[in-house]
Amino acid sequence: MLFLVGTFGLNFPIFISTMAVTVFHAGAGQFGLLTSMMAAGSVTGALMAAARAKPTIPVLAAGAATFGVACALAAMMPSYALFGLALFVVGVTAQTLTTSTNSLVQTSTEPGMRGRIIAILLAITLGGTPIGAPIVGWVADTFGPRWALCVAAAAGLLAAAAALIYLMKQRRPGAEASLGQG
Repeated sequence: MLFLVGTFGLNFPIFISTMAVTVFHAGAGQFGLLTSMMAAGSVTGALMAAARAKPTIPVLAAGAATFGVACALAAMMPSYALFGLALFVVGVTAQTLTTSTNSLVQTSTEPGMRGRIIAILLAITLGGTPIGAPIVGWVADTFGPRWALCVAAAAGLLAAAAALIYLMKQRRPGAEASLGQG
């Protein structure tokens, strides 16, 4: 889930700059304000994730789906102000998903393996973005920045679908207890 969102969804410099410049014809100050709107959403998402006792797979699925929907809504926003509000929601959902994933992995990993597992998680999260950025940039350049945001939306929705498939397999009779359920 995190690989999909990290690779194709966490390319905010591409999304925000191309939308600001080519769609809304905004300058550096307006670009900075859009970035700040998303940052405020990220802080809010981090606080929401910190308030949660223990994240579960359904929380991650909801976070990924909400991220996908928020990116799709941001892509459709007709005005600069509405786009800024949508970015706030994108920030909330992106941070909720990434923080909750990190928390779930840390709390469900054996203490002796935790450092190695977190290293793999960071490699997946941070290593995917350089792979996805050229693809998302090409989509923004070829089809427009709104379509690039749609790529992020699709990544979030596909990540949510992966979580739902996992949950359905875990709920089958005779299946092992699910990681993070309950």
